Amino acid sequence: MSTVSPISLRPRPYSAQAPPASTQPSPANTSPPLHNAHTLPQPAISRTATAIIYCEGQFGDIDGKTANGLIRHSEKYTVLSVIDSTQAGLDTGMILDGTANGIPVCRDMDDALSQTTTLPDFLIFGMAPASGLLSEVQRDVVLAAMGKGMSIVNGLHEFLNDDPEFAAARIAHKVDIVDVRRPRPKKFLRMFSGSIHQVTCPRIAVLGTDCAIGKRTTATVLTAALNAIGLKAVMVGTGQTGLIQGARYGVALDSVPSQFCAGELEATIVEAFDNEQPDVIIIEGQGALSHPAFSTTSFILRGACPQAVVLQHAPGRTFRCDFDTMAMPNPADEITLIETFADTRVIGLTLNHEHMDDNQVSQAMARFSQELGIPVTDALNRPVRHLLEMVFAAFPALRHGLTGAPQ
Repeated sequence: MSTVSPISLRPRPYSAQAPPASTQPSPANTSPPLHNAHTLPQPAISRTATAIIYCEGQFGDIDGKTANGLIRHSEKYTVLSVIDSTQAGLDTGMILDGTANGIPVCRDMDDALSQTTTLPDFLIFGMAPASGLLSEVQRDVVLAAMGKGMSIVNGLHEFLNDDPEFAAARIAHKVDIVDVRRPRPKKFLRMFSGSIHQVTCPRIAVLGTDCAIGKRTTATVLTAALNAIGLKAVMVGTGQTGLIQGARYGVALDSVPSQFCAGELEATIVEAFDNEQPDVIIIEGQGALSHPAFSTTSFILRGACPQAVVLQHAPGRTFRCDFDTMAMPNPADEITLIETFADTRVIGLTLNHEHMDDNQVSQAMARFSQELGIPVTDALNRPVRHLLEMVFAAFPALRHGLTGAPQ
């Protein structure tokens, strides 16, 4: 287990070692969209639960982020297919990353069931609408799945176990409903105690300039990369998708009463530290500190007290997600806000390459690296060693625990 090494608060120059620029045409031409160079590693564990994901009309889009995340990485479920009639017949891996994974997109429930020999254990609701509620059509789909004998994984703010119709269907069909966002009973909620300062390993939060921008994906890639080279890294989830993916430690912060958010996250991190004795803890971010619609980032900074932050940004996004009159912030302004709000330092910028080709990503990396004086990379499309070097530059002591060379 590593002890935290202090990091300088002075900006450090960094020369990004980006791979050679793509030979694709410039953005003004008809270049194809950038696809991911690799998908997230899938842990070699035995999976007993199978699932179909419902993501009608949203797979691959921002509101389909729960389905997108589960296709890229799932420790808890073997995903058999995704339901989205608008993309039926396509491969989910090709849609997300340009690489086939053998998981099909199906037209409807009957189509999905026709492609498996056994009834799936679960239907996972794979969308994250801003309302957090089911539409009437979606209610019918979930009830139909229960009628066929499938249990339900629900990541919405609407708790289906509390709905009389769903509760009756659960009993009638002898299935389960997992309301992922349901917090623990209020009498068991924990307030901030200061015990986070007993966690002696580095704590790195992956925050962002907007919601649905790739914070969880980057946190997952970074955690896997650190473990792959011999360090013991633990990721603490803070949203419903990470919990559905199988995060051992986590809390859906946006469903916890605000008075307890910092304490619940603090207690979860302390539990992970005590149980795992890791070299480093990675904390998934939510929303953005500058975003007026979300408060979870402030609770993450308060509860986790991270010594370092990796900031996720989407240069190709003009307006904030679901707010088409609210311009995206400049990363420099977000960094200033984060470092003013909390006793921490932003050690690197990671890019979401939506609406960008490879040349544009390379140009953005070079520009932001020069402007911000910190390392910049794309967690999905650049060598993972770039992401690791962000961490090693801030915490040199972590290098001593390496057993394999970063790739």
